[in-house]
Amino acid sequence: MRQRTDGRHARALSVVACVALFGLAGAPLAGCAAFLGHHEKRADAQLRPTVGSAVQGAVTFIERADGVQVTYNLAGLPPNTDHALQVHERGDCNAVDGASAGPVFAPAASRLRAGVRLEGDLGNLHADANGGATGFIVAPDVSLDGVRSVVGRSVLIYREPIDPAFPDHSVGPALGCGVIHGQ
Repeated sequence: MRQRTDGRHARALSVVACVALFGLAGAPLAGCAAFLGHHEKRADAQLRPTVGSAVQGAVTFIERADGVQVTYNLAGLPPNTDHALQVHERGDCNAVDGASAGPVFAPAASRLRAGVRLEGDLGNLHADANGGATGFIVAPDVSLDGVRSVVGRSVLIYREPIDPAFPDHSVGPALGCGVIHGQ
């Protein structure tokens, strides 16, 4: 008689088999990592509209060798427009305007220097003729663990784009906000 197992049970059996196979032979457990596969660090946020906005969608953060890949799939933006995407200090989207998320994320002393791009300024995205925006940005200044971690913070999309020549200028009101949850 065959028994059904879920993925956790099968993984536990794989770990036991790997340790038995490699551990008893005196091989380092690094061989098990290759056997079981790589586990990438990942976090996700579901954006909800702020007051007066219709923006919604998903933002995914995946840690890569060259930084964190921020993939977005958004709808409800004004058609044919550019928008700033930023990570903010607090994981709180309870305020109707997104203000409860706090200031833009800046773990380094960059917050103290005027005219410097903050780590939480991820970049700009473009909404198509239907008000949708899909793509990705690589953010080299943040991570998914440690002091530069975006996990537990908020990601917001704004009405205006970030101007690299003037990083201190306003990006207008927030159109959407989502708390970043690690996996």
